[in-house]
Amino acid sequence: MTKSRVVLLLGTTQTLAWASSYYLPAILAPAIARDTGVATATVFVAFSCAMLISAALGPRVGALIDRHGGRGVLAASNLVFVAGLALLASASGPVLLFAAWMVLGLAMSMGLYEAGFATLARLYGKGARSAITGITLLGGFASTVGWPLTAALEAEFGWRAACLGWIAIHLLIALPLNLFLPRAEAAAEEVAAVTPVAAAVKETRRAALLMAAIFSVSSFTAAALGAHLPALLLAAGTTPAAAIAAGALLGPAQVGARLLEFTLLRRAHPLLSAKLAQISHPIAAGLLLVFGAPAAMAFAVVHGAGNGILTIVRGTLPLAVFGAAGYGARQGLIVAPGRFLAALAPAVFGFFVEGYGVAALWLTIAMSVAAFIGLYFLRVAPESQEASR
Repeated sequence: MTKSRVVLLLGTTQTLAWASSYYLPAILAPAIARDTGVATATVFVAFSCAMLISAALGPRVGALIDRHGGRGVLAASNLVFVAGLALLASASGPVLLFAAWMVLGLAMSMGLYEAGFATLARLYGKGARSAITGITLLGGFASTVGWPLTAALEAEFGWRAACLGWIAIHLLIALPLNLFLPRAEAAAEEVAAVTPVAAAVKETRRAALLMAAIFSVSSFTAAALGAHLPALLLAAGTTPAAAIAAGALLGPAQVGARLLEFTLLRRAHPLLSAKLAQISHPIAAGLLLVFGAPAAMAFAVVHGAGNGILTIVRGTLPLAVFGAAGYGARQGLIVAPGRFLAALAPAVFGFFVEGYGVAALWLTIAMSVAAFIGLYFLRVAPESQEASR
């Protein structure tokens, strides 16, 4: 099977997985809260628990993909999504609500980007970079597909039927597509055991810890801004209509930046992409702080573009620095702290927004600048030409 066909299959299933999990509460939370007798905030707490479970299980899922390939894990994730959505559809109180999101957290650890990246690394080794970019291009439309479809199902049939609709999509579309993925075969040059010297082990550990810290900053910033962007823009003086219009530019900006990564930056080392992406938020936030409401759209575009590339970098930079051997487990460990921070970011950053308004952006600016500087301390060899194809 050609790489482009694998990207199309996996990109489609990734889009459906994100749409039916990560992007579900934004549409269904009020209705779920009303029918289960909890506050809307409680639904988001349950969702945060799912994100924490996904972060905790990510390294184990990655190690499983390292050993056996991702086809079976991704197909199994569809069945776990079905179980979680079925529990959610039947929830009548907080116990089943939290149980459903715990199951969905397991599904997210098995079926979202990190599992997809590990699958591609297992199939193509260091040559997986273009495929990783490809599936994030398709996955960037998850909210574009998921929000209108979920909203239409909820408006026509109710939120429980919307969950049942996503169950049908997993069983009839996503599961068969994941089963069409090729089985991984061992590539001797990528998976052969190597006995490292102590200095190399220490350097690898240092680079992994630094990368984890950098990705944690980007995850915190993305989650914080995702939850509080309208409030920040209103605090900067925009009208509600202008805030909504600016927020609507985030998705196109992310997809546009991923196209840039796929074309102009495809032969550059992922470290360059990481630097460009990491400095995007401080530039965007600086524009908003200096110029206020007139810079709202520029802020959304520049921040969204950086966030779009960072999603790719979380998959390609560890691959370029450490190679494909043990990629899934290592990448799971590297991104886990960021997943934990992303789960906490909306609540933590919310206190700063309530207390300081748009000046809360100084927190994310400082964190992002520190992460940008940290990228210069990563010692990496130039990526081979073959790896960037």
